[in-house]
Amino acid sequence: MTDFFTLGIESSCDETAAAVLKNDHELLSNVVYSQVDLHAQYGGVVPEVASRNHVVKISPVIQSALDEAGVSLEQINLIGATNGPGLIGPLLVGLSAAQGLSLGLGIPFIAVNHLEGHLFAHHLTFPNVPPPFLALLASGGHTNLIHVKAWGDYEILGNTRDDAAGEAFDKAGKLMGLGYPAGPQIDKLAQQGNSQAIDFPRPMLKKGLDFSFSGLKTAIRYYLDDHPDAHLEDLAASFQAAVVDVLITKLFASANQKKVDQLVVVGGVAANSGLRQQLDLYAKKESKTVYYPDLKLCMDNAAMIAACARYRYEKMGEQSSLDMSASPALALPTA
Repeated sequence: MTDFFTLGIESSCDETAAAVLKNDHELLSNVVYSQVDLHAQYGGVVPEVASRNHVVKISPVIQSALDEAGVSLEQINLIGATNGPGLIGPLLVGLSAAQGLSLGLGIPFIAVNHLEGHLFAHHLTFPNVPPPFLALLASGGHTNLIHVKAWGDYEILGNTRDDAAGEAFDKAGKLMGLGYPAGPQIDKLAQQGNSQAIDFPRPMLKKGLDFSFSGLKTAIRYYLDDHPDAHLEDLAASFQAAVVDVLITKLFASANQKKVDQLVVVGGVAANSGLRQQLDLYAKKESKTVYYPDLKLCMDNAAMIAACARYRYEKMGEQSSLDMSASPALALPTA
């Protein structure tokens, strides 16, 4: 059988990424250029700054992915790129690059939903563990509970009503005086603190499957107003425990509702050690199995985009139009 090479491109926020996938799930390269240092001085992502930096980095990152894979541009059979959701400027950079290459090389192009891409991070790590499963997608921009009945057939059971889980970590970290991004720093501090030191609220814990973390952020602000000399490790541990409790409670509630025993956690928050530890304990207690992607596939990356593009082209017979535009508020596709 002739090998099939897919080039994936991801630029929905502040990572410029490209990856080369061989056949179904053999990852040859996965290059990610992060703009974290660029945006840290602002305490968060500045869309215009991100867009301009993507323009500078997109071509070198694509070339690096090809070089690392040992594959020439002429050997690429398919190109996939994120077209949403995300920031409009950054999305357009990666999407335009992919469409230009598709047109110039005369090969098919697939526009990939960023949320579905995160689900395919599971496919890359566990290709022999197919749906059905219940997925928790927790990142800086999204917190979703998704019943994955089959690839391409999704039912969203829960959404975030305000701040996503990752966004809550960053905002809480800013209140604590931590730099951007705060998630990894809070996770590290939490390992040295007492998670029961402060009784923070668990927003909407028993109210449906949607999420709301803005009230928790407000609770931290009020606590710091009253306790300006608060022990940072205990503060981080107590905050993280509140977020983790909510995520786990709703994940297992949705899994029980759908009678699913396979659980999948994807997105940047899937790298959180506190979440993984508690989830493993709950899963064992509830006789369920939980899967996490490789750490390098939790954050935004192009490998997951390539895997999703390959599946939609090869298994679902899809091909996207070259005049398709970016869609910042794109919803997860359903069957």
